[in-house]
Amino acid sequence: MNTTLKNQVQKTFVSVLSDFKNQNELQEFLNDFLTPKEFAGLAKRFSVAYWLSKKRSYTNIQNNLKVSSSTISEVATISKKPGFKLALKKLEADEWASQWSEKIKKFVKK
Repeated sequence: MNTTLKNQVQKTFVSVLSDFKNQNELQEFLNDFLTPKEFAGLAKRFSVAYWLSKKRSYTNIQNNLKVSSSTISEVATISKKPGFKLALKKLEADEWASQWSEKIKKFVKK
């Protein structure tokens, strides 16, 4: 595939992904589009990056996620790239918002 076509195909795919209205729609698409093994693999790779950002050890990640040390090492390398950093930042922001939401709910109930 030539570079121009490759770029257009990727741009179209990303555009479709960004057009989903909510997580349920995206989950339905991914369940249909990816094999269960592909989906699990992608989710594990992201989990590895997340756990590395939380300073978990390779051994802990290997034992819990059932991934090899080479996978962890590979993810450690790619998790330093801007797109991956952005995804992790978004996840951390969601966690922060959820924690504060729960605190506020408790305070308002009193």
